[in-house]
Amino acid sequence: MTLKRILYGLLALFALYLCYLVYIFVLSPKTNLQSIYLIPKDAVFVIESEQPVKSWGKISESDAWHHLQKNDYFAELTENIQKVDTVFNNNHRLLEFFDGRSLFICIHMISPKDYGIFYVLDLKRIAKLKLLKSYLNTLLNDNYTQSKRQYHGHEIIEVHDRNSKKTMYLAFVKNQLVASYTHSLVEASIDQYQEPVLGRNLNFIEINQKVEHEDLFRMYVQYNYFDDYVQRFSDKPSDWVKRVSENFLFTGFYFDLDPNGTLTANGFTNINLANEHYLKALQKSGTAERTIPSIAPKRTALYISYGFDSFAEFYRNFETVQQNDPKQFESYQSAIEKVEKFLKINVKENFVSWIGDEIGLLQIQSSISKGKNDMAMVLKANAIEDAKTNLDFVLKQIKKKTPVKFKAVDYKEHEINFLSIKGFFKMLLGARFDEFDKPYFTIIEDYVVFSDNPNTLKSIIDGVMDKETLSRSEDFKKFNKHFEQKSTVFVYSNVPVLYNNMYALADATTREKLRKNKDFIICFPQVGLQLTPEDNLFESRLVLSYQDVEVVKKKVQFEEKEQTSRPITQNLASEEITDAIFDLARIYPTDLNAESFRKLYANGAIKFEVDLSDGLKHGRYTEYYPDGSEKITGRFRKDVQVGAWRYYDPEGKMIWKKRF
Repeated sequence: MTLKRILYGLLALFALYLCYLVYIFVLSPKTNLQSIYLIPKDAVFVIESEQPVKSWGKISESDAWHHLQKNDYFAELTENIQKVDTVFNNNHRLLEFFDGRSLFICIHMISPKDYGIFYVLDLKRIAKLKLLKSYLNTLLNDNYTQSKRQYHGHEIIEVHDRNSKKTMYLAFVKNQLVASYTHSLVEASIDQYQEPVLGRNLNFIEINQKVEHEDLFRMYVQYNYFDDYVQRFSDKPSDWVKRVSENFLFTGFYFDLDPNGTLTANGFTNINLANEHYLKALQKSGTAERTIPSIAPKRTALYISYGFDSFAEFYRNFETVQQNDPKQFESYQSAIEKVEKFLKINVKENFVSWIGDEIGLLQIQSSISKGKNDMAMVLKANAIEDAKTNLDFVLKQIKKKTPVKFKAVDYKEHEINFLSIKGFFKMLLGARFDEFDKPYFTIIEDYVVFSDNPNTLKSIIDGVMDKETLSRSEDFKKFNKHFEQKSTVFVYSNVPVLYNNMYALADATTREKLRKNKDFIICFPQVGLQLTPEDNLFESRLVLSYQDVEVVKKKVQFEEKEQTSRPITQNLASEEITDAIFDLARIYPTDLNAESFRKLYANGAIKFEVDLSDGLKHGRYTEYYPDGSEKITGRFRKDVQVGAWRYYDPEGKMIWKKRF
């Protein structure tokens, strides 16, 4: 009888427990809290996944991730993510138990040079089981100790690692489990529990509602803190980084990784209308097919394309949106009117009328100007003859109204001219074009190309003449297929070439960092971003193409052309000298108005100097030994050697002469 009573009692307790579970999981009111409400407001990146174990497994098994693990930064990032699982016996027990539940991983800057990772896991109804907290304790191994403390009405569990001396902080907030190795992030999460910031931000909600595909995972970028994050790697973020932080609000992406290692992210971006007039005008002006790669050199490190149905429509929209800021619009109009009145030109007629449906910015690794950050602006013309006629008229007006005297320079049957209107394109199109202060320009096919450095124009002409353009690159053509052919904004980077440009311009400290991380930069040899208008947002696509770094290194990016150079003859006996000593290397003056050009030895002494006319060698040429004594003398006429040329030994004795 007693045994039956015990059995009945156990059955009754079990039944009560089942009823309790039914109530917890079925009948109890749903008071679930959204995970996003617990994310501290200053998150730079927010990663979300409904299947965290499955998604992480696919990423961690990829060749790209295995390669990136050799990099200190990514190794640290992975270690921080995996520490959550390491705490719990390093066997995926915790995450596998919770797989299928929403997991957020967020990155926050906690100091100018350091970041913290914050986790939010939606436990749903099982969070109501008080046994859960006890179960967590059973997962800990002997290397960890657990303690608890109260913070603003919530219990924070502290799990201390005896080996690493680091502590993980966890807290249960309704149905959510929050965790971090940075205690201030857990506390910040609890502080905003009643008054969430990020989760109630209307701009974030707008993007969050549009990004509803699962795929691998979703990622959000909050640009307000993006420049703070970039500053971790560079003390002085570039102007482009600052503009991104000021002009964009949020981007949301959903990701997919194909078997070839190409990571594709699709999503949406919204812009800060208070700051950004240019993008707002672009958003209203349609799209265009990208055609500038037909003249962009293969050595292009960065190509930024702005497309629209027509430039005239974009310009109207640009003027309209600026009227929302009366003071700025008045300043803009005043600057335009000042130029028009002084030169007796009409900006809309002489410029706007002939510009077609695409403007491009190119950063090029020049084969002429080594170690230079060569920039070019390309305007596609809707009628190239109209463009030439109007530009000729503007040049005539400049000559009439200014003291600038410049004759066109011919280079491989392309005429290079000088548009001496200081800051014209910055005034016309905004700060993005302030690098083209007083540019030279030339016409190539249906495009007008501008650059402050005439050698950049020569480099582009060389590429077109040699058929070494971006559109002829098989790698670019294949990569370009990941994008729609028409877009509003398109950014493409050939990363190995961009790396070379960055390295050439960097200081010693930055060069050391670049060398250290080169393999982890160039392993994504092509990166692209596309923005296309959709309602008041930009539909966004980001593509990163991974390739084995050894393949990238071995791959011949470009064939370097050998330049004829004069052999060193300083120590040769006179009987060994030939006419080859007068085969002088080409020069590339950056100022085509300059009257002379000189090159120096490393010690600052003059190596050679020559008179110029319209960028061509024209007049006396003198080359010197390092001690300042004359080595070679002669004359040029329109870039051609003429008359008698003489070669002297270091003692001043003439030992060779040739008449041209």
